[in-house]
Amino acid sequence: MDILSNYLVAAKEFLPVLFAMAVIFLSLSFANWFFLGRRLKLGAEAKLPRQLLMLCLSICGFLTIVLLLPMSDSTRGQVLSLLGVVFTGVIALSSTTFVANAMSGLLLRLINSYKPGDFIRIGDSFGRVTERGLFHTEIQTEDRDLTTFPNLYLVTNSVTVVHSSGTIITVDLSLGYDLPVNKVEELLQQAATETGLTDPFVLVTSLGDFSISYRVAGFLTDVGQLVTVRSLLRKNVISTLHGAGVEIVSPGFMNQRPLDPTEKVMPRRKVKSESKNDLSATPEAMMFDKAEGLTELERLRQLRTEVTERISSLESLKVKVTDGDELEKLDNQINTLKLEVETTQHSIDLAKAKAKENS
Repeated sequence: MDILSNYLVAAKEFLPVLFAMAVIFLSLSFANWFFLGRRLKLGAEAKLPRQLLMLCLSICGFLTIVLLLPMSDSTRGQVLSLLGVVFTGVIALSSTTFVANAMSGLLLRLINSYKPGDFIRIGDSFGRVTERGLFHTEIQTEDRDLTTFPNLYLVTNSVTVVHSSGTIITVDLSLGYDLPVNKVEELLQQAATETGLTDPFVLVTSLGDFSISYRVAGFLTDVGQLVTVRSLLRKNVISTLHGAGVEIVSPGFMNQRPLDPTEKVMPRRKVKSESKNDLSATPEAMMFDKAEGLTELERLRQLRTEVTERISSLESLKVKVTDGDELEKLDNQINTLKLEVETTQHSIDLAKAKAKENS
């Protein structure tokens, strides 16, 4: 009978803990369903803050259970100290665990050197960022394939990001010493201008034993056509030099067929100038379809934020205006901006649906 009484007393002491465990378990299950479960098609970019919130809630729930356990204050302090040591050990050993990738993901978010839609080079891989998760970063390569990199790899290796406001496009080539440098510079600048690059310039990068190495460069503002413009610049360099009668061959060029010394080695068929700068149909739309959708979604969100801020400033100004005509003018502007917000929101919904289809 005494043993049964002791069990009943012990059970009563654990009732608050068991009740708290049940409440915490149900609460975490509901929170997981609310933030993640009901939105299965969320990308890694949208999941990251929800995952961090669930991690914090889980830690808080675990600490609550520890604090409710029926134990003395000294024992509770020792348990909390032990948990602190364990947590510190996990941090210390995180270089080889998933915790390292999670910390790297947070570090990359704090640095914020790139965002979805940016062109990025990681090692030998080049493409556009499609997702930034807590543990990984995903890019879409020129083959339209999706490549995933652990965030730890990005933190410990160099990453090159193409600036969204524009970048410099370059092409390197070697020509013989028999060609005047001024003439070559003029022709290469002409090729860069025909490509649509601004502020073109030419550099002499090296003087070899048999040839001069040139680099033609220019500024590209629309980085969304980066791949196409790089190819187009190479084409224009070839056509411009051939059009001016300049051979693009190595000084050690050897041909086994008989050739008249006065004959130029270049294509006999002239490149059609009317089609060489056609950018109406570029391959980027197919190569980086997922990244393009994310870039457009980010642009629309930024536009919605700017218009919303403009509406707020006009409504604040409206309070200070007493003239009837001025008030009517402000109302018309506000209504127009609200209509623009609705239109932008509709475009955002369409962009989200398209992004889900490409996921």
